[in-house]
Amino acid sequence: MIISISGIRGILLNRRNIPIMSMPIESMLLAVNSNSLVFFVSSDDMMGQSFASLVPTVAAAESAIGLAIFVITFRVRGTIAVEYINSIQG
Repeated sequence: MIISISGIRGILLNRRNIPIMSMPIESMLLAVNSNSLVFFVSSDDMMGQSFASLVPTVAAAESAIGLAIFVITFRVRGTIAVEYINSIQG
């Protein structure tokens, strides 16, 4: 619960930089995954435990793709500020 609240606070307070905005989202997903893992362990569900252990792998791949998009955007535009996102329309 504390990780989820800090993730929401991080999104609300950091609205200028896209990578800084994506980190609280990842921490909220980690909090949900941790809660589901504890639930699956307490209910002795092995399939749920293996699913909950595979979710961070998918999240890491998603973060790597997002970081690559940020790097390419920074190289092309020179900034990744949120104010200039409207100019990406094409």
